[in-house]
Amino acid sequence: MKLNVTLLGGDCHRSFTLSGRVGQTLHHLMQAKGQGVTSLENPALRLAAYIHSLRELGFVIDTESEPHDGPYPGYHARYRLLSKVILERDQDGGAI
Repeated sequence: MKLNVTLLGGDCHRSFTLSGRVGQTLHHLMQAKGQGVTSLENPALRLAAYIHSLRELGFVIDTESEPHDGPYPGYHARYRLLSKVILERDQDGGAI
């Protein structure tokens, strides 16, 4: 998956082509809107690493710690995209 996106805000807009799991993670964050994403709902072994990569590019992503039950109770992270992002087109040139 390759996405062409524009990150709004700051002194000027910045455009990126994101691919692989980082692009997929941004796409999931954009689709989830205010609900956010977790590794429990969208299994990804390295979700925190993909979030870190997006943050290094300048995307603002909130992290909320949530408790969970089950055989291994504990906490997991819920990530929410706070940045304004325009998704322009996919690699095939189609509008999204």
